[in-house]
Amino acid sequence: MKEDYPTTLMALEQRFSSEAACREYLAMLRWPRGFICPACGDANAGQMQRGLWHCRRCHRQTSVLVGTVFQDTHLSLLIWFRAMWHMTSQKNGISALGLQRVLGLGSYRTAWMMLHKLRRAMVRPGRERLHGLVEVDEAYWGAVEAGAIGRHTESKALLAVAVELKGAEMGRVRLAALPDVCGTTLQRFLACAVEPGSIVRTDGLPAYLQMKGYTHERQIQKHQTEGEHLLPHVHRIISLLKRWLLGTHQGAVSHAHLDDYLAEFTFRFNRRLSTSRGKLFYRLVQQVAQVPPQPYVMVTRPQPVVLNE
Repeated sequence: MKEDYPTTLMALEQRFSSEAACREYLAMLRWPRGFICPACGDANAGQMQRGLWHCRRCHRQTSVLVGTVFQDTHLSLLIWFRAMWHMTSQKNGISALGLQRVLGLGSYRTAWMMLHKLRRAMVRPGRERLHGLVEVDEAYWGAVEAGAIGRHTESKALLAVAVELKGAEMGRVRLAALPDVCGTTLQRFLACAVEPGSIVRTDGLPAYLQMKGYTHERQIQKHQTEGEHLLPHVHRIISLLKRWLLGTHQGAVSHAHLDDYLAEFTFRFNRRLSTSRGKLFYRLVQQVAQVPPQPYVMVTRPQPVVLNE
C-alpha cells in the first residue's frame, strides 16, 4: 500500500476537517486490504454511518475504533489526530501541559492520558530485534542520592539500554526499565531486544557472564575515567534520553510510567533520519490502529517494572 500522509499542518487541517475523514483514514490503515469481519472472517460487508461496518454474513456491526487505542474515547477523532500531529511533528515532542494549551483541552489530565495512550502505541507489536554488534549497558534515572555507591540505589529507576552499531554509526535502540541487574533480568532484556547470535558488547558487570545465545564481547574498565569510552554509543543515548526527559518534560517523569516515555524516545530515535515529519504521523496512526485498547485504569494505576516486549 502506498504511504499516504499530510506533510504540513495546513495539509492536515484541510484533509482531516471532519470526523468522517478521520475514520476513513483510520480504516484504510487498519484494513489495508479491505474490511474483514472479526467474527466470521467474511469480507462481504457494507459501510454504515458513524464508521460502522455491517457484515452481510453474520450481521455483526463493527466500529473502526473498537480494538484500537481510540476504543471508548469520548474525544473527537479531530482532537486525537491533531494530538498525534503535534506529538510527532515537533523534534522533541510535546508535554501534557503543552498539548493542553495548543488543543484547548479542558484539563491537564485529559492531555496526559492522551499522550500516554499514544506512547503505548509507539511499541509496534512483533517489531524486529536488534542484530549484529550491539552495545548494552545500564543507567539510572532520578535525583542524586547521598551515599549511593556504584549500582546501589534506593530511589532511582534502573534502565537497560541497547544500541545497534552500523559501522561507526548508531542504528536502532531499545530501552527498558529493570527491577534489578541480576543475570536473569539482563538475559530477559537481551531476549526481548537482541536477536540471538548477535555480538553483545558490555562492561565488566559479572551478571552479563550468564548470558546465553550471544557472542559476548566484554570490555573491562581499568581506570575510573574509562567508563564512557568503553561503551560510547550507549552513553550517548543515555545522555540524549536524560536531556529529553529534563527538557521536554522538565524531569516530571514518574518511575511507574517510565516505560511509556522510553517507548516514545525509542520511537523518535529510531526514526530520526526520516525526511518527513508527516511520515512519523503516518507510522503512529498505523500503530494506533493495531495496538489493543488502553483503558483508563491500565494507564493510571502504578505499573510494576517490566521489560518492554
